[in-house]
Amino acid sequence: MTETRTVTIAKARRQRLIADLIRSDAVQSQEELVERLAAKGVNVAQATISRDLDELGAVKVKRSGVQCYAMPGEAISAELSEARLKRVFSDWVETAESSGPLIVLRTPPGSAHVVGNALDHAGWSEVAGTVAGDDTLLVVIRDGFPVGEMLARMKSLAGLPGAA
Repeated sequence: MTETRTVTIAKARRQRLIADLIRSDAVQSQEELVERLAAKGVNVAQATISRDLDELGAVKVKRSGVQCYAMPGEAISAELSEARLKRVFSDWVETAESSGPLIVLRTPPGSAHVVGNALDHAGWSEVAGTVAGDDTLLVVIRDGFPVGEMLARMKSLAGLPGAA
């Protein structure tokens, strides 16, 4: 029982170190992680790193032209998410209108979730959340944020008339 607990603690510590390394620097390969962990006194095989990355949900992304690992939720930088958002909005948003603290975006059938996902990952503090149907996305704007400005911003991203 003690041995199993020790292994579990060692695994949790190792995975925490891996996540910290990925967050703090552009780690490009599993071999690089093996070396960096060894420098911290944690000797582990590349196959173990591979399993750890999978369990952590780490993914490869391109940052400044370099492929490196990122943790879930951090995979899309603000710069990339804004560019992605503009592309998604211009490709998929057909209309936008507001009603109270809500913005209703219309898309082609089956596309609302694409726009909602991009908006959710953009990390806009003004957006409390989104609810996607088939061709309609409901965007809930947080209290204290001007809905008109948010609507104009979204229309601008989509290239719709009435944008600021």
